Amino acid sequence: MVSRAEKRQNKKRRKWPYWVGGIVLGLILLMGGIAFYYWNAVGATIETMHNPLARDNDPERQKEIQKIFQETDSLNILLLGVDERSGDRGRSDTMILLSVNPNTDSMIMLSIPRDTYVNIPGRGMDKINHAYAFGGTDLSVQTVEENFNLPIHSYARVNMEGFKQGIDALDGVTVTNSLAFSSDGHSFPEGQITLNGEQALSYIRMRYEDPRGDMGRNERQRNVITAAMNEAASFSSITKVGEILDILGGNVQTDLDRKKMQTLFTDYAGARKNVSTMEISGSGQTIGGIWYYVVPDTEFNRITNEITDHMEAN
Repeated sequence: MVSRAEKRQNKKRRKWPYWVGGIVLGLILLMGGIAFYYWNAVGATIETMHNPLARDNDPERQKEIQKIFQETDSLNILLLGVDERSGDRGRSDTMILLSVNPNTDSMIMLSIPRDTYVNIPGRGMDKINHAYAFGGTDLSVQTVEENFNLPIHSYARVNMEGFKQGIDALDGVTVTNSLAFSSDGHSFPEGQITLNGEQALSYIRMRYEDPRGDMGRNERQRNVITAAMNEAASFSSITKVGEILDILGGNVQTDLDRKKMQTLFTDYAGARKNVSTMEISGSGQTIGGIWYYVVPDTEFNRITNEITDHMEAN
């Protein structure tokens, strides 16, 4: 019988040279696509993107994360799409938790509605996307960890204005649209549609015309992200490598260093082929004159248990 270690070594050989792939920049960063002989250029871009959190200075945490990557254990990555058009810090427009299990080559993609009513450490009950405005990425990660009772091992923060540049660099993405609508001067008919960067940004931002509100918006985000992952994994335009690197360097921050990214490219990339999605069930309530998405404790517990089971599966 082939051991797990031997299987991992075989995977590494099959995936070398590997390709840097993406989540609308963030998953371009995390799951696939630029040939190995461009690694030095990629390394320079990673240095620009590398932005550890304050907690990363803890030696015990450094040992814990190092062990996870050395043993290729499951890990959770928080993806933050941040709208900074006004020049200030802004709020997290998009929050997606990726739980990646390399042993089962599977991934869970959990969309967190930005109006979710949670306890923000040091601030009290508020909308979860306000955590970024109050304390940046550090507080966003802490807020997700404490409310979902799940470890966040890493993060990737993506400027949403850079989102459209990344889609254009991939020559667009194709998705299946289930709701015909118009937004920002763009029309999106039902069926299979191909989106350029500007259209994709408008497509994932619309929510008021969607009968499912934020839930419909989150579903469109996941569909575009999955399409971008697949497009980036098969991306073959070497002439655009420089353009992609410029976009990444100017629009992405992450606590992943070069060595950890290399491990993701070789040992975790297979998970993109088996993606399941999760939604959070709650209800809209007005509290103090402000609308929130209120999630019961039982739903938080369900999500915690399902993602924990996914992480522990072999």
